[in-house]
Amino acid sequence: MIYAGPCPLILKRNILFLLIAAAALTSCSAHKKATVYRPPVRAVVPLISNSEAKKNNEIVQKVRSEAIAAFVPYTVATYIDRFKTIAIQEMNLYGIPASITLAQGLFESGNGNSDLSKIANNHFGIKCTSEWKGKSYYKDDDQVNDCFRVYDKPEDSYRDHSDFLKRKRYAPLFELDKNDYRGWAQGLKDAGYATNPKYPQLLINVIEKYHLDQFDRPEGEEQKIKREDRVLAQINQNIGKEIKDSLVLGTPTNKLYTIKTGDTLYNVSKRFGLTVDELKALNSMGDNNIKIGQKLIIAK
Repeated sequence: MIYAGPCPLILKRNILFLLIAAAALTSCSAHKKATVYRPPVRAVVPLISNSEAKKNNEIVQKVRSEAIAAFVPYTVATYIDRFKTIAIQEMNLYGIPASITLAQGLFESGNGNSDLSKIANNHFGIKCTSEWKGKSYYKDDDQVNDCFRVYDKPEDSYRDHSDFLKRKRYAPLFELDKNDYRGWAQGLKDAGYATNPKYPQLLINVIEKYHLDQFDRPEGEEQKIKREDRVLAQINQNIGKEIKDSLVLGTPTNKLYTIKTGDTLYNVSKRFGLTVDELKALNSMGDNNIKIGQKLIIAK
């Protein structure tokens, strides 16, 4: 028997319920879509390409330029005021007139405002030598890419200047009175400190223009003898250790070789038909350390 009871009514109710539920779901879905959480966009750091890596040197130069830009320039007066004390200390220790040290500092460093003095704290233009173990700064000077010493502070440059002069060729200067700036000016030129024939007069002019001799002090005979004995004993200890500055001075360029990347004493010696010991002897080297830009004598 076929039942034909209330099914149509139930079906209608179910359909109505389904329609209402579908509408509710649609409304809820739309609401969720409108309020969905979106995380903030993060910056993407790009990888450094090879071409960008090659710009490192430019970045270094920029940093140096910024350091120079931040540098407060010296005047002659502020330079003298800053360094007169250490110049006097070096005079009392070694007998170098304070006026000479200050005049050389002013002259060689452009009153303390040269790039070499600002970047390397090098106020006397002292170059790297075979025994130099500190940092180096390269710039074109007498040769392309000459190597200069770098100091932590300018005062270290002043102390190294005194040590630098304790060489055999400067020994006669330390027998002068420590207030004899004229004798020292001429003696530095005669010993080969500078090639400019007017160098003595240039120093004397600076000393007298700015009255630097006011910082010089005479010494008694006994004081002078004690100082000479002490300094000349130190110079005697340095004999046999003459370094590149005096060896290279006046050496023909065809007898010099400039160290390049990848060079060792061994391969340089073989290149010019020498043994390592012969090469070291020619350059009065105490060890095998060499630096890029260093000049070696490779022939007698």
